[in-house]
Amino acid sequence: MNVPIKPRSTKASETMGFRYGDEQITFKRVKRPQATGKVLIKVYPDCRVVASAPEDADSEAILWAVKKRGRWIYEQLRDFRKQLEFTSPRQYISGESHYYLGKQYLLKVIEAPEQVQGVKLLRGKLEVSVRAKSTEKVKALLTDWYKARAKEIFAKRLDAMLEQALWVEERPQLRILTMQTQWGSCSPNGRITLNPYLVKAHRDCIDYVILHELCHIAEHNHSERFYRLMNQVMPKWEKTKERLDSMAFALLPDAF
Repeated sequence: MNVPIKPRSTKASETMGFRYGDEQITFKRVKRPQATGKVLIKVYPDCRVVASAPEDADSEAILWAVKKRGRWIYEQLRDFRKQLEFTSPRQYISGESHYYLGKQYLLKVIEAPEQVQGVKLLRGKLEVSVRAKSTEKVKALLTDWYKARAKEIFAKRLDAMLEQALWVEERPQLRILTMQTQWGSCSPNGRITLNPYLVKAHRDCIDYVILHELCHIAEHNHSERFYRLMNQVMPKWEKTKERLDSMAFALLPDAF
């Protein structure tokens, strides 16, 4: 959420807080690159609250902006805490469930000293062959497999979404990069970066993230023009975003 603030000299980074109802909400104020005089508030699945603002923004104005969103922050924290209650660390052993393109597949770890180590999607299962069973090795092989599949699928979906993004004159450069707090990003020069674990989500979620970043090529901030473009190319994008955000803990190998 972008909220206008009155700029004034203050610290570039600090921890702040306020009380909402019976809860003390703590958030971290960080410097916002390429700031436009607004505060960007984010609540992450691990229940961190971050307010990005211009370096010279006044702390009191930032606190006021965040408090205005107190109810929304409180509800986000409540929902993410419920998810955390039912989330257990992955052990990367046979019988676990892992996602790929929105579907769940059982993990089958095969110990085969003479076979080539790798991952195959066979008969509704993700089969991982290893010379010796190791959590770290299974996780590493799965990570490499997801990245390879992401590179191929994201390229195809980008081409498909470009047919709708008529404002984009040239095919943007696409980069695959594991990120802790984002599904995707768009640089000022139009390069799109996507999180490889997005390939675990449904195709419409992948399309949403790609379209979101393509809209940033036309409008780098979350302005009215940006949302007009999003509504034009994906009229029900809000529901898709909610669906993706609600699955964050299931799709990522570790919490944000």
